[in-house]
Amino acid sequence: MFTDKANAIFQDVINKYHVINTVDQEFTNSYDKNTDLIAHLLYRKCWIDTVQWHYEDIIRDPQIDPVAALTLKRKIDASNQDRTDMVEYIDSYFLEKYADVTPKESAKINSESPAWAIDRLSILALKIYHMNEEVERTDASDAHVAACQKKLDILLEQRVDLSTAIDDLITDVENGDKYMKVYKQMKMYNDDELNPVLRNQK
Repeated sequence: MFTDKANAIFQDVINKYHVINTVDQEFTNSYDKNTDLIAHLLYRKCWIDTVQWHYEDIIRDPQIDPVAALTLKRKIDASNQDRTDMVEYIDSYFLEKYADVTPKESAKINSESPAWAIDRLSILALKIYHMNEEVERTDASDAHVAACQKKLDILLEQRVDLSTAIDDLITDVENGDKYMKVYKQMKMYNDDELNPVLRNQK
């Protein structure tokens, strides 16, 4: 199934990041886009998510220097744009892969594209990793560990359900029972023509 591969790649990315465990480390993709494009895209997608996860931790430090916080906010904005771009690249992969499939007359559209569901699966992998860290903490109270274990169990169940839903969606698209229709994200705040604050700086 597709999500078996995706979840394995996500776990590999997260483990690799935490070897050095710093947002400033160099990125290298373990997959060649010319031999396994979807793996290449999934790996890059999860790396962006993993770095941003840690950006979000850092910026919540109440003692952070305001100048450093502003710099980090800019990095988070750029990361959000990269994340959106990667989702669109992944959807483009599926659109091309199933371009020759003729949807059945009874085919229906899904509420989200495969890539946006995969985006949630990548974030879920990060939640599972970090909740498991809390469960394994030796300096935490028994109550904290027990509460986190309950949350971890729910997250693991959620991953099974989401993986099943994604695999079903991809199968339905492949069989013509559902069709893809992808809308590009119309983000306005990064555009110096659409954001009035940026436009007024020109």
